[in-house]
Amino acid sequence: MAEETKKANAGPLGLLGFGLTTVLLNIHNVGAFELNIMIAAMGFAVGGLAQIIAGTIEFRNGNTFGGTAFTAYGLFWWSLVLIWWNPLALEAVNHVALGCYLLAWGVFTAFMFIGALKHNNITKIVFGSLTLLFVMLAIGDFAQSSVIGTIAGAIGIFCGLSAFYSAMGQIINNEYGKRIFPL
Repeated sequence: MAEETKKANAGPLGLLGFGLTTVLLNIHNVGAFELNIMIAAMGFAVGGLAQIIAGTIEFRNGNTFGGTAFTAYGLFWWSLVLIWWNPLALEAVNHVALGCYLLAWGVFTAFMFIGALKHNNITKIVFGSLTLLFVMLAIGDFAQSSVIGTIAGAIGIFCGLSAFYSAMGQIINNEYGKRIFPL
């Protein structure tokens, strides 16, 4: 009889990529510093690539929810970096177009939140706060309101820290074989 190979949980990698990148972008959104190459690089490499890798592994492990979430949000980060970079020199995005883009992601995330209701509490918090973040960012762009953008930034920092907590909790709980961090 062949020995069963233990499959690694790719979730913490995806959550780490999402969490760290989301925190850094939203520190910018609250006005601490300007949009810069550090955020774009994090969006491309850690928010984008790390989540796409995690999503691919989750699909391979039979986890449709995790695979869809990580792959989609990894591609979100890549698309956002392309919007900022605009390598094709297309017409720059305006507030209405960016609001529509963010609202579309908010609708997708609201449906993912419904799926997250079958998961642990921290996953519910991540997807609930992410839904609120996308909606607030969209409203901020539609209204061209820096105040709403700052509020969204605070929500985004909370959301990113929640995802980071989930990643670290899963890693530490797995390493010790017991619940150290409640999820």
